[in-house]
Amino acid sequence: MTDYLRQIVRDQKRGHVRGIYSVCSAHPLVIEAALKQCLQDGTNLLVEATSNQVDQYGGYTGMTPIDFRGFVEELADAVSFPRERLILGGDHLGPNRWQGEPAEQAMAKAVTLVQAYVGAGYTKIHLDCSMSCAGDPVPLGDELVAVRAARLLAAAEERAAEVGLGGAISYVIGTEVPVPGGAHETLGALTPTSVSAAEATIAAHKEAFAAAGLAHLWPQIVALVVQPAVEFDHVQVIDYVSSATEDLRHVLDDEPNLLFEAHSTDYQTAENLRDLVADHWGILKVGPGLTFALREGLFALAAIEDQLIADPGKRSNLLEVIEGVMLAEPEYWQGYYEGDATELKIARRFSYSDRMRYYLPNPQITAAVAKLFDNLDEVGIPEPLLSQYLPDQYRRLRAGEVEAKARELVIDRVRDALRPYAFATIS
Repeated sequence: MTDYLRQIVRDQKRGHVRGIYSVCSAHPLVIEAALKQCLQDGTNLLVEATSNQVDQYGGYTGMTPIDFRGFVEELADAVSFPRERLILGGDHLGPNRWQGEPAEQAMAKAVTLVQAYVGAGYTKIHLDCSMSCAGDPVPLGDELVAVRAARLLAAAEERAAEVGLGGAISYVIGTEVPVPGGAHETLGALTPTSVSAAEATIAAHKEAFAAAGLAHLWPQIVALVVQPAVEFDHVQVIDYVSSATEDLRHVLDDEPNLLFEAHSTDYQTAENLRDLVADHWGILKVGPGLTFALREGLFALAAIEDQLIADPGKRSNLLEVIEGVMLAEPEYWQGYYEGDATELKIARRFSYSDRMRYYLPNPQITAAVAKLFDNLDEVGIPEPLLSQYLPDQYRRLRAGEVEAKARELVIDRVRDALRPYAFATIS
């Protein structure tokens, strides 16, 4: 399916407004929503795992690259999505997980990581060596980042040849890489990557690849991560302004095989996303925005449950269960959110950065979600309540486009966050 990505590059170079969005989530309801959206649109689906989520040791999901591939393929099979239309990618692959270790030790693990992804059949690989390890200068500088990326590229291609994927992997490079999952601090104004910085990144990588005897692989580099000045923090979104990137776009004029990749595009409007694709950000990454929509759907159903089931002992009490788990295990939100008790509670539940997503796989929470679905399907959801709490799903129910089943309503709510990406990327 690498040809699908390279065809997007070719189409962009011919002036077509066409791209692909990358679903960066390991939640089964989010991935099912994306599969159903792409089925309807007739497009391929790109799903990416980050180096935090999935690695050779299991990551925080407990899945290795081969495990995650099986997980996604099972979900695809369940909704009759053709496996040949799946593209699997690895995001931020490099020493990210081991920044506290000496560089050589961290890079050795990064080599194993990249080879694990390629060996499992992932065909889109983001080579990200932008982070400093123990004893490294801060920041690293383009040259050292590129030398390390070349080392990972060589390792990836060695493994690709062993598993019959020689020449089939598409790579992404870039040193101006936003923090995964959104900014941790309150943002002010953002400035797009400068022309000189983008040109320096390209030049450094070309030089490093040539020095490593890998110059012939440059056509497999399909995207460069640069900052188009889009981002989100806990409470605000920085919107894309097309006019601010006019000079930056020309960096690609002499690169026939290269587009931009945009990270942290969550919560952008459909029009902004369309402008990004038109301005050569052919790959749009989205993650927290999808679990944010999932949480909105779940909370809306919990509010409906409160109206329909009088006995608190029979309810799922989903919000209370989630709050209890997050307070008992604060590692994924503490240090990210600030404020008094009320502000922290609001942030845990409603923040754009959606630290709640790390807790959704918790057995107590998954059991509460299952009970919520069962309760509502047993009593039935009256249309007026659906209109009150999930008005878009109400309209689709009336149009015969969605069933009044709790699980299907939540999946459709996640698709509300995907529909702008479909609009933006399909020519």
